[in-house]
Amino acid sequence: MNYFRGVGMFGSAFLGAHLMRGAAAAALLAWAIVHQTVHPWLSLGAGVAALVALRGCPMCWTVGLVETLLQGHGDSTAERADRTQDGKERGEENPTAGTTS
Repeated sequence: MNYFRGVGMFGSAFLGAHLMRGAAAAALLAWAIVHQTVHPWLSLGAGVAALVALRGCPMCWTVGLVETLLQGHGDSTAERADRTQDGKERGEENPTAGTTS
């Protein structure tokens, strides 16, 4: 499955996945700040992991959130169902044409 299909450079295919990446990054950053004096190297690693989860800086994550929301806004479930029904009515007016009974 291609999770990057139809979205921008920073967006996600699913809003839930994007929000989970943001929550994971926030938790990693909070842990890194709290434990920076006790575990400096682990804190540095947690900070890098947070940047990977955000796909860059927090602004990059925010741009991706907007891209994900705009991608989902233009293609609702009802609109997809309408297109599917329209395609069956227009494109396949007689799906059994050419077959014998």
